[in-house]
Amino acid sequence: MKTRILVLLVLVGFMGHVWAADATSEDGQYAQTITVAQDGSGDYKTITEALKKLRGDFEDPVRILIKDGKYDEKVLVNYTLKNITIEGESRKGTIISHGDYASLNNMGTSESYTMRIDGNNITLKNLTIENIAGQVGQAVALHTTGDKIHVVDCDILGNQDTLYATGQNSRDLFDNCYIEGTVDFIFGAATALFRNCHLHAKRDGYLTAASTPKENGVGYVFDHCTVTADPEAKNVYLGRPWRPYASTFFINCKLPEAIHEQGWHNWGKEENEKTARYGEYRSSGPGAKEDKRVGWRKTLNALDAAELTDPGRIFARNSVWIPE
Repeated sequence: MKTRILVLLVLVGFMGHVWAADATSEDGQYAQTITVAQDGSGDYKTITEALKKLRGDFEDPVRILIKDGKYDEKVLVNYTLKNITIEGESRKGTIISHGDYASLNNMGTSESYTMRIDGNNITLKNLTIENIAGQVGQAVALHTTGDKIHVVDCDILGNQDTLYATGQNSRDLFDNCYIEGTVDFIFGAATALFRNCHLHAKRDGYLTAASTPKENGVGYVFDHCTVTADPEAKNVYLGRPWRPYASTFFINCKLPEAIHEQGWHNWGKEENEKTARYGEYRSSGPGAKEDKRVGWRKTLNALDAAELTDPGRIFARNSVWIPE
């Protein structure tokens, strides 16, 4: 299995084009900046109004600058939109907030989001996205399905299912973000790289529940991230497979005592142990108990770690489609 992972990584590294996460034009300027301010001093008072005014065929980068305030909105970045940066005035002061949850009117997990990004080449920067429904089951704060999504310096807050990073062909890059939750609070099918992020477990549960497709070489990768937990949390797993070929790796991450010594859970299905792609490299902190981890996790070396944390490899795309 490990050999197959490495072969896939090499293939995606040398075939197709490489995504460089950058939402600005070559000279570093945006073609247009739209300002959202609740007090009426901007172009629009709500984020939703601003997004509705953008044309889907507009190629040049556009910035939506959101002034500080708490915006009680259910924000959808439509699949027709692209090349947009949504930037807050301040990380703690610009808050997008809503409180839907899966069992409310039977909307389901996918529709419980506070913010959903279906468009491509979208950047979120310097803001907070929260689902305030509480511990009422699945309640998504940020739901990403588009391709080339870059989230920088953001707080993503919730409980169960906080971050739904999904889409079989989606590529997400999270830089310096804070993500908190309880159960499976980072989940889905996307290929996502988390760099220098802070994950916080609010109680016992699972940090991740990837549903990586079998044909995708890589699912979730956490590079130089820090994990913390509330004091009452005693058994937090790094991940469990929502789908059989779930792929999640922690590279050079700091882990708290609350991390369960086995590290990984099979979701009650022994057959998942044959297919799930899980592993760590150079974990540190009191939760780094590599000698006690489950026997079916992958053993990584320095080359594996370098390939898994290289955006040029894991975000490359093969343009050839070979149907089964």
